Amino acid sequence: MPPAHVIGRAAIVLRALSAAGEPGASTSDVSRLTGLARPTVHRLLAALADEGFVDRDQRSGQWYLGPELYLLGESAAARYDVTQHARASVHRLAAATGESAFFSARRGDETVCLLREDGDFPIRSFVLYEGARFPLGVVSAGLVVLSLLSDREIDEYLARVDLTERWGEAHAPGPLRERIAETRERGYAVNPGLVVEGSWGMAAAVFGSSGEPAWALTLTGVESRFREPRRAQMGALLLKEAHALTTALRADRQRTGL
Repeated sequence: MPPAHVIGRAAIVLRALSAAGEPGASTSDVSRLTGLARPTVHRLLAALADEGFVDRDQRSGQWYLGPELYLLGESAAARYDVTQHARASVHRLAAATGESAFFSARRGDETVCLLREDGDFPIRSFVLYEGARFPLGVVSAGLVVLSLLSDREIDEYLARVDLTERWGEAHAPGPLRERIAETRERGYAVNPGLVVEGSWGMAAAVFGSSGEPAWALTLTGVESRFREPRRAQMGALLLKEAHALTTALRADRQRTGL
């Protein structure tokens, strides 16, 4: 259910535009993505445009994130930008495996893809892209983050969300809990083509200063490239890079006092 307060509604409108990416989104698109009525969405977008938080192409009518958000993001980056460290890990994963490598961040009940680098294998999976958002438990990044939360947090999450309506019965609580148990046992998550058939993904968690799963490193590719024993080798590589990145981020935060 959409938030009742105006700040919450403005926030989900901005997130919807972020998920839309470069093509932008129409007012109707944003209404569908947020669950808000179209007149409400139009009023919110018009108000956000007045402040520079969104922009509109007058010919196509498409909405985009605006320049003011870029300026705010530049100011916030000094405190919150972790991609300067993650970029090296993503590069090493792509170079070592030939697959597409990603870095995602947890934002509430979602994971958001922040970085992507493609390896040299010519066939790509396009499930993930920079700015893509998925609920926890969906795609390998969302699965590994969810799996490494506490049992109480997992129970509360599964009680308040229904992933089956959009993502199918494979994301019902029963099958999802089985994948959570498997992820905890292995240490990394595997998505065996549950979002797009034939497109596999694997992810390892990167932890924050309090020990919570805050980010994830991911590899994606076609099914034939994710069979054993190669899958176990890539899992070990993911865990190695995730551990190194966790250590680097903690050291940086201790150095800066953040």
